[in-house]
Amino acid sequence: MTSVEEPARPGERIRDAARTRAEILDVATQEFARAGYDGARVDEIAARTRTTKRMIYYYFGGKERLFTAVLERAYGVIREAEQQLDVGHLDPVAAIRRLAEVTFDHHERHPDFIRLVSIENIHGAEHITASEELGRMGSPALDVIRRILAAGQESGLFTADVDAVDLHAMISSFCFFRVSNRHTFGALFGRDLVDPARREHYRSMLGDMVIAYLTAERAAD
Repeated sequence: MTSVEEPARPGERIRDAARTRAEILDVATQEFARAGYDGARVDEIAARTRTTKRMIYYYFGGKERLFTAVLERAYGVIREAEQQLDVGHLDPVAAIRRLAEVTFDHHERHPDFIRLVSIENIHGAEHITASEELGRMGSPALDVIRRILAAGQESGLFTADVDAVDLHAMISSFCFFRVSNRHTFGALFGRDLVDPARREHYRSMLGDMVIAYLTAERAAD
C-alpha cells in the first residue's frame, strides 16, 4: 500500500476554508483596530495566521476588501444582537431601557468595533458606502425603537415626539464615547469610564437619561 494521503472531501474543504477565512478576519480585525487602515499590513496579518498573503488575496481580493469584510462582520455582530432582542413582553419604559443596555453591553465587550468605526469615520465611511451588504443590513434596532416609541406614546408614558434615528444616536453616542474616549477622558478628569466598579452606575445612568427625555413634560408651544 502507498502512503498517499486521502484527498480532503468537499465538506471538509468547505469547513477548512471557513475556518481559514474566520482566522484571517480575527487577526485582521485586531491589526486594523491596532494600526488603522493605512498602518495595517497584509504581510503582518498573514504572518499571524496559518496562511499566506497570497491566500488572503485569494479570499478577499486585497487590503481594501479585507477591511470591508472586517467591517461587515463587526456590524453583523451588533445587528444580530439587535435581532435577538426580545422586548415584546415589556412595558415601553422597561423595553427602551433594555435596548439601551444591549448597546451598552455590546460596545463595552467589543472595543475593536469602536476603533474600527472611528477609523472608518476618518476615511469618510467610504468602505461602508461601497458595501452592498452593509447597505442591506440596516439596523434592526430602528424597527424595535419605532415599535417601543409607538407603544409608549399610545399609552401616554412617552411625551416626547422623538424620531427613532435620533434616539438611536442618543443611545449610541453615550455607549461609544464611554469606550472611544476612555483614555483622554481619564487623563483630563482622572476618571476611568470603563472602571468595573462604576459599570452599573453608567449602565443605569444611560437608561435614566433616555427615559427622562422620553417622559419629560414639554412646555406648550
